Amino acid sequence: MRLANRPLRLAACATVALLTAAVGCAPQDESPGGPRAAGPGKQSCDRGKLATVADGKLTVGTDKPAYAPWFHDDDPASGKGFESAVAYAVARQLGYAKGAVRWQTVPFNNAFAPGEKKFDFDINQISISPERKRAVAFSSGYYAVRQSVIALKDSRAAHAKSLSDLRHLKLGAQVGSTSLDVVNDTVRPTQPPAVFQKNDLAKSALKNGQVDAILTDLPTAFYITSAEVKDAEVVGQFAATGGDGEQFGLVLDKESRITGCVTAAVDALRKNGTLAALEKKWLTDAVSVPVLK
Repeated sequence: MRLANRPLRLAACATVALLTAAVGCAPQDESPGGPRAAGPGKQSCDRGKLATVADGKLTVGTDKPAYAPWFHDDDPASGKGFESAVAYAVARQLGYAKGAVRWQTVPFNNAFAPGEKKFDFDINQISISPERKRAVAFSSGYYAVRQSVIALKDSRAAHAKSLSDLRHLKLGAQVGSTSLDVVNDTVRPTQPPAVFQKNDLAKSALKNGQVDAILTDLPTAFYITSAEVKDAEVVGQFAATGGDGEQFGLVLDKESRITGCVTAAVDALRKNGTLAALEKKWLTDAVSVPVLK
């Protein structure tokens, strides 16, 4: 927190000078969140001088292969793709140029498994959850997961441009999912949706023509259309609902001293519009996934 009364702050520093020269009374810097944002150990968030795995470097983990549109051509270091771009934006906010960022391959499940981490943060479409928080630390969310529509490329559903275009279609979604909530509460189709126990069954129904389209979260939709049902496409996405919905967060070691600094950086990028601009560039415009209204 910044102190408005500078003389009082200086006097307080003089009082505790014999105890410590660094704790609580150091001059406020312009780093994201200030010195007390760091988390365990309360390390300063001085730009480019964090307590990172490698001095002067920022080590970022992600899985391999690194799928589009989160990354481009399986190359996290390219700066292309939403999560690659977000990682470099966070690095810049923390004071690390692109050349100071090094990438490390980390299998998805290993990123949030218990144990010491060899990365400073991991970015890999990992949802923040209470269960995972028992083993690792998270930044604040950098992406609010949206719901989307998948249809076969040669179907009439593939031409849907709005909610009204969807209402007369036979839609499907997994039981108990946010996707089914969107079908019932947002789309409100004229015929009852098909409800499936698992997304695998929904995918089979789509391929077999039993439904015109299915709804899943957007990350799942990207994976389905790129790796599982290649004659399908993501028709559109729904506007973010806000509130306490599913969020992707950067993963850090449970005892990381820079968690607060990283969170402050993410918060700053959200506030100044950078995250929204990157989402539009890489998850809306680049892959032609319009927002259905």
